Amino acid sequence: MTVPLDPATVIAEFAERVAPYDPVTGVPPVALVGVRTATGEAVFQLSDHVLRAMCRALEAYRDPQDRGTCVQCGGRRLDDNLHCPDCGRLHGILGEVIARHARRVAEEAPHGPAA
Repeated sequence: MTVPLDPATVIAEFAERVAPYDPVTGVPPVALVGVRTATGEAVFQLSDHVLRAMCRALEAYRDPQDRGTCVQCGGRRLDDNLHCPDCGRLHGILGEVIARHARRVAEEAPHGPAA
C-alpha cells in the first residue's frame, strides 16, 4: 500500500534540508510557494538557493512509469513489457524479435496445397 504524501510537509522538509547550504544568509526570500490540499494549506518563503534546488530537483524527476515513447504512434504509455496500448506495438528486444518474425512469415510464400 502506498503511504499518502503531505505535500506541505514534503516541501518544508526539503527546504529544511537545503537551507543550511545556502551561501548567502540574511536576505529576503525571492519566492513564495503556496500549497493547498484537502488536508490544509501552507505558504513557504524560499531563498534563491532553496528555490534553485527545488527547480533542479523537479527538472531531474523522471516518473517511474515513463518507459519511453512508442516509435510507431508516439504514445507515451508503454507498459512493463514495453507494449504500447495505443497501437499495439511491442518495443525492446522481444518486440524486435516478434516484428522480424512477422516480416519473415509475411514474406514467405503461402503454405498449402498447390492448385
